[in-house]
Amino acid sequence: MNTPSAAPSSPASATPVAPVMAPLPGTGGGSPVRRGGLGPVGLVLAGGVSVQFGGALAVTLMPRTGALGVVTLRLLVAAIVLMVICRPKVRGHSRADWATVVVFGLTMAAMNGLFYQSVARIPLGPAVTLEVLGPLVLSVVASRRALNLLWAGLALGGVFLLGGGGFGSLDTVGVAFALSAGGMWAAYIVFSARTGRRFPQADGLALAMVVAAVAFLPLGIAESGTRLLDPTTVALGAAVAVLSSVLPYTLELLALRRLPASTFAILMSLEPAVAATAGFLVLHQALSATEALAIALVIAASMGAVRTQVGRGKAAPK
Repeated sequence: MNTPSAAPSSPASATPVAPVMAPLPGTGGGSPVRRGGLGPVGLVLAGGVSVQFGGALAVTLMPRTGALGVVTLRLLVAAIVLMVICRPKVRGHSRADWATVVVFGLTMAAMNGLFYQSVARIPLGPAVTLEVLGPLVLSVVASRRALNLLWAGLALGGVFLLGGGGFGSLDTVGVAFALSAGGMWAAYIVFSARTGRRFPQADGLALAMVVAAVAFLPLGIAESGTRLLDPTTVALGAAVAVLSSVLPYTLELLALRRLPASTFAILMSLEPAVAATAGFLVLHQALSATEALAIALVIAASMGAVRTQVGRGKAAPK
């Protein structure tokens, strides 16, 4: 998140270009890549690796605190760090501004909570692949092009393979959580764009993270109690927050100043593959050949949907 890692979308448009990830509030859509363009590409890839390995570390922390406890620690630490860095103004905003931030924060909390419930039950790679379907569906619907039916069909084929024709090889509750997280990811993109239009820079993100942390705190306390105060647990939770939120958001913010949003979206379409790699290296979650093919199909569908959106934008009359 994810969301999984997850980065907010661009304030430039209410219709997301990317089926997976979109720019941070206040960053704009990026500028064409010039000489030295490998730099921002490397930053995006580093951010994606950070998110997924942070997710893998979160799975190892779950026996100590439970899934809800991990989410609580991640959101709390991320909120504190972002508030210190951004120092957003809390005055001068309208009631509609605050309503947008609150909804954005609640969506963020739900997305993270559902995703971590998923990875507590199914491997990281398949979980991220299923979660990606939410933004992918949003992109297909927003595009309204017949070609996107092909990408939707390709993604459905990947999901069918991933589930072995009926998800017999995956925990059905975990699958349901991952799909629900994907739905929240789609909503997250929409409200992220709205927040980005109302708040400068990453101020809206910082405030929304506080809302998410406060909303999730009772759930984390109910599940984990005093275990959240254990120094080792706090340290590991802080590492998850840095790897899954603070570091990738910062890297993506720097990259998007020199990278088109369309290129960014294509790179983020590789998230399921990175997640599968992190799951294998950190959690020893090996994939079968069928599962690997399924993930490849969803990645291809995600990239195809991005390219279709980009092609549509270039062909539109000015």
